[in-house]
Formats: sequence, structure tokens, C-alpha cells
Amino acid sequence: MNIGIPAETRAGETRVAATPETVKKLAAGGRHAILVQSGAGVAASVPDRDFEAAGAKIVAGARDLS
Repeated sequence: MNIGIPAETRAGETRVAATPETVKKLAAGGRHAILVQSGAGVAASVPDRDFEAAGAKIVAGARDLS
């Protein structure tokens, strides 16, 4: 199953839908592909590289999450 994590679009929102720890759990075992929109964690001080290290693939835009 593909699981997509989009970047937040609401002004002032600093949360992200998943943490790297959550991504790591979801990606464990290879049953799920985790796709994270580039910059999704910026407002929460979570760089793309942390999501990648946890097993996610970084995609350019929201349309690439499906």
C-alpha cells in the first residue's frame, strides 16, 4: 500500500502528518511505500533527509503522493 504524507497548506500550521519514527514503523517489513512531499516537515523542523533515512521516498508535489 502507498501511504502519502503531504505538506501542510494552512498558514501558520507547524505540524506534519507523520514523524520519521512513524515512517520507520510503517515502512518496516517492506509492505508499505511511504511517500513524503518535499518540504512536508520544514515547519516542524524535520528535514526531508530524516524522512528518507526512515525509509520514505521524497516526491516533488502532492500529485505525486498517489
